[in-house]
Amino acid sequence: MTNNRPILFIDSGIGGLPYCIDFHRKNPLEPVCYLADTQNFPYGPREKEELVSILISLTEKLIEKFNPKIIVLACNTATIAALSSLRERFAQIPFVGTVPALKPAANTSRKIGVLGTERTIGEIRNLNLVDASCEIIGIAAPQLVYFIEHNFDKAGANEKKEMARKYIDLFRAEGADSLVLGCTHFLFLLDEFKNEASPHIEVFDSLAGITKRIEFLLDKNNLRADAVSLPSHTLLLTGASDSFWQDRAQKLGFKLELL
Repeated sequence: MTNNRPILFIDSGIGGLPYCIDFHRKNPLEPVCYLADTQNFPYGPREKEELVSILISLTEKLIEKFNPKIIVLACNTATIAALSSLRERFAQIPFVGTVPALKPAANTSRKIGVLGTERTIGEIRNLNLVDASCEIIGIAAPQLVYFIEHNFDKAGANEKKEMARKYIDLFRAEGADSLVLGCTHFLFLLDEFKNEASPHIEVFDSLAGITKRIEFLLDKNNLRADAVSLPSHTLLLTGASDSFWQDRAQKLGFKLELL
């Protein structure tokens, strides 16, 4: 049995695109739909109840419009705030969440730095992802989220390098021996973080693990798409379109739509 319904990725902006792109490149026959909830960007400063309400409303609209076979919360903040509520409300659909990669970091580290949004850092110690012997140093970086969302494509190599170095220096001063990128937006600077952190701080992210989890659910639930025709892919916006998003959709080969 095959299933040509799309896999839906949700984020407040461009942050979840690396997850969508990684999955898409490894599974080109699967139709994907990426939602950038630009109308409600950023998620980080929002109260939990507000964010849960936003995501439930969006998910209802997306299910009605696309009938997705899997929904991926390609956002650490959205996952921490709303994943359990969404799974309860829409039990008929498998959800994949993105949480900071604390577990793999804890295998080699006892002083873990976590860089994320205000919401993620505020909740990180309540996730019970590592045992009490691990010290967690959390730093909220809303300015970095804004930089990646609005300035990344225009920034030069030196500016990107300096943005990563600034935060690496903060964690190094705290004695961290690992860094977990706890916001999907930060994957856009993954190479810069790794270069600046080397050799004394190891950088962790959840990119490969999320793709494997989606593939597992596709196989487990017999949801793989057929190979009869090439699938179509959609880039959705809740806010107004502009040249940035038009260019992004064109480069990806996705159809641009407003929700």
